[in-house]
Amino acid sequence: MKLAARMEQLPPYLFLELDRIIEQQQAQGYDVINLGIGDPDQPTPQHIIQALQLAASRPQNHRYPNYLGSPSFRRVVSEWYNQRFKVVLDPLNETVGLIGSKEGIAHLTWAMAGPGDVVLVPEPSYPVYYTQAILAGADVHLLPLTRENGFLPDLTQIPTDILFRAKMLWINYPNNPTGAVASLDFYRGAVDFCRQHDILLCSDLAYAEIGFDGYRAPSVLEVEGAKDVAVEFYSLSKPFNMTGWRVAAAVGNRLAVEALGTMKSNLDSGVFTAVQEAAETALTTEPFPFFQKQNALYQARRDIVLNALNRMNIEIPAPLSTFYIWFPTPGNMTSSEASQFFVQEANVVVAPGSSYGPSGEGWLRISLTCPSERLIEAMNRMEAASKRL
Repeated sequence: MKLAARMEQLPPYLFLELDRIIEQQQAQGYDVINLGIGDPDQPTPQHIIQALQLAASRPQNHRYPNYLGSPSFRRVVSEWYNQRFKVVLDPLNETVGLIGSKEGIAHLTWAMAGPGDVVLVPEPSYPVYYTQAILAGADVHLLPLTRENGFLPDLTQIPTDILFRAKMLWINYPNNPTGAVASLDFYRGAVDFCRQHDILLCSDLAYAEIGFDGYRAPSVLEVEGAKDVAVEFYSLSKPFNMTGWRVAAAVGNRLAVEALGTMKSNLDSGVFTAVQEAAETALTTEPFPFFQKQNALYQARRDIVLNALNRMNIEIPAPLSTFYIWFPTPGNMTSSEASQFFVQEANVVVAPGSSYGPSGEGWLRISLTCPSERLIEAMNRMEAASKRL
């Protein structure tokens, strides 16, 4: 029995590999602290849980959901975009509900790109942009994100023959894994670029509500005319501690939203309606005080990590968003060597930067989604281990 040829092109999924490392260390009796996976450790707010419990008790919600998201959920998402970003959306034609952004990223890629097409993927980046292009049979052109370019893609360096075949451009700001942010000026340039070359601009806005030192992330759809070429993914996973709930939305360009909806209707049955109702509660029950409290926690954790890295003679600018710290490996080690070093010498798991793309070589990523006392313990262990280099 043979697998499909496309499977041979897929690398092992990063977080699956990290789980295996943790299991191996724990089997040997070690207390392992996992700073590798970005999964909020705080609970979903209680009022959202209560909304789910009530919605789940309604028999009408036990039937198949609307494939594209309930009209109510899509209306609330549209109203949220108007409140948060001053962006006006048509709930019916410019909004579609998703079983988490990852599902939407996959389905949109399959809908928009195929053999002979090119998907422009920045790297280092969320691995799903690359893997879904491969599964769709498209070619991938990587756009290096480096410290020198502020971890922003240089669109002027894309070869003409690649542009001729390019169908999609992925951007993700605030950025995973680098923590970099993008300005509206950058978005204006990206919108103009995609309009000039007839490319769908795909913005993954997963970390929009995480901000430090007063920072608030913009949406690409704030750019005038952006909906002509852009679609954006907005997820409740990170801002509301709802990663396991699997609820998000794609908004913007009508053609892309319609294509995504058509693909979804052939592949899944939509988000459980009770979860959609709970998501509506999340977006309509004055979430900004909760965001402020959550961001204060992550900012305090950010500073714990930055102070420890400074003591390890690793200095980086303080990121303004995401719950990730992206930093160079110590001792001129490769990403893999450094990751293995901290597992073996400190029983701390950090993600190797090379797993996010070639330009991530020589970097590591720490996630701040770990209880503060455990994070302090992990950084103390890493600091002690680094003295043995």
